[in-house]
Amino acid sequence: MLLLIALSLSMDAFSLAILYGINNFSGKKEFVLSLIVGIFHYIMPIVGNFFGIKIIKFIPININLLITFIFAFIGISMIIDTFKDNVETNQINGIIGMSLFSFSVSMDSFILGIGLKYLFKHIFFSSMVFCVVSFIMTLIGLKFGKIIGTKIGKTANIVGGIILILFGIIYLFK
Repeated sequence: MLLLIALSLSMDAFSLAILYGINNFSGKKEFVLSLIVGIFHYIMPIVGNFFGIKIIKFIPININLLITFIFAFIGISMIIDTFKDNVETNQINGIIGMSLFSFSVSMDSFILGIGLKYLFKHIFFSSMVFCVVSFIMTLIGLKFGKIIGTKIGKTANIVGGIILILFGIIYLFK
């Protein structure tokens, strides 16, 4: 059960990594981005477990609306950048960009963290499994996206942008 939950938590990171892999990141950047995603998938359930209930009591945040906004913004930016001349469509620049990407794909881990102690006894072990699986899935997604990007180029960015917008809409109604 833990592995299936870890895989499901990693699917949004995997899907988005395919889209960003189209940008043909260097091997080092792929590794660093995957590592940061893994770290966030370790930290977010723990934070959700310890602080989530209190945060939601004091600050009513609609997580699905926030994720919808992030996905739609990134998707629209990808589509617009496709039509610009000589502009790199790489939306993930530096540690801050990688952290924002990682944060956005780890929000579901935070939400799961609120009830994690009711699913598994060992929260830190469970979070470590989430970390490793999301790291691997993100790295595979980036590699797969690189292969796709060399074959279909700018069209993939448009399709990727549309998919991100659709993910945002799905999260809105989740």
